[in-house]
Amino acid sequence: MTSLLNAESIRQSQYAADPYPHFLGANFLRAEAIPALRRDFPEITKPGYLTVDDVELKGAFRDLIRELESPELTEVLSARFGIDLHPYPRLTTIMKRSQPKYGAIHTDGPSKVMTMLVYMNDEWQQGEGGRLRALYNGTDFEPYACEVPPIMGSVFGFLRTDNSWHGHRPFAGERGVVQIAWIKDQKELDRKRRRNSFAQVLKGVFGR
Repeated sequence: MTSLLNAESIRQSQYAADPYPHFLGANFLRAEAIPALRRDFPEITKPGYLTVDDVELKGAFRDLIRELESPELTEVLSARFGIDLHPYPRLTTIMKRSQPKYGAIHTDGPSKVMTMLVYMNDEWQQGEGGRLRALYNGTDFEPYACEVPPIMGSVFGFLRTDNSWHGHRPFAGERGVVQIAWIKDQKELDRKRRRNSFAQVLKGVFGR
């Protein structure tokens, strides 16, 4: 099977250790794969992130998830950050619809080791809304170390630290993204899956 991913996008990405280790790359999705990925992106009507277990995966998008969860990609990321990520299980989630309340500045919990986001939007003409930023503190969107355009093939990854502040200004609407998080251990991974599924049940009941 021909790869859907361009690993060189990560190897040659913009990398910085300040304010925490992170990289930003472009064209992570191969151009010839984009029409099929666009076609097979899951039909998600609920807002927020859903685990891959809660989404119907098909065709090219199913193949994409397999590649994103592969040991080969983990090796590329391990080399980029200089840390062995192979021992850590992964949690893969997908978002298609965003709400204004999303994007508050935060650092992620200590159970996460590393997070990577792959954006899948054809264009972005929404001003600052929905553009993830690597930030210097937990209160201010400016100044920022890096801003991620959420367009097709943009890839952003970072190591979780006590100061790995990130977030984006409010945006409501379609905002396709796949997130892969490397988690400290299987127990934490299972807990996160249960919590995510329960949150989606509540959204189904209360519609938010």
